[in-house]
Amino acid sequence: MKKYFSETRSPLVFPRPVALVTSHSDKGDNIVTLSWVGTVCSSPPVVAIGIRKNRFSFSLIYKSGEFVINIPEADLVREADFCGTRSGREVDKFDKTGLTKEKSKVLKAPLIKECPINIECKLIRTVELGSHTLFLGEVVGTHIDEKILREEKFDDKKFQPLAYLSPHYFTVKKIEGEYGFTNK
Repeated sequence: MKKYFSETRSPLVFPRPVALVTSHSDKGDNIVTLSWVGTVCSSPPVVAIGIRKNRFSFSLIYKSGEFVINIPEADLVREADFCGTRSGREVDKFDKTGLTKEKSKVLKAPLIKECPINIECKLIRTVELGSHTLFLGEVVGTHIDEKILREEKFDDKKFQPLAYLSPHYFTVKKIEGEYGFTNK
């Protein structure tokens, strides 16, 4: 039997991806760890990230109109946790974590070299939702490390993404099916 909780409404949509989102300003670059990240449109390709207004990255993304979603693998769990629990107002997260900045092809916001997937996004809209603001970004370029490619295509079997189920980080790897398998 399920119990109904009217007083503790929560968006229990899991698992959520862990993303290291980079942003840029004239004063420097920043990294914020987010798990409220997702694809919301395929044509044009649009992604969404949810950020609280008090986060340092909020103002950087809002002012610059751009961000990069960097997808880490499990070996970057310490760096991801660090970037999500410290403020860029007080610490240079690239310096403290040892993560390496790489130049983007289109944007000023940097890529993170150690992340095998980097998605460059131009801000197209913001939506005020309450505690968080939804930033919608059109994908203007995607970088994929050759180690997770097979025949020039993304190979999910070679990729070990990090996920978040509060308060734990974990990985998902057991394959239960393949898109369209019920049609075969």
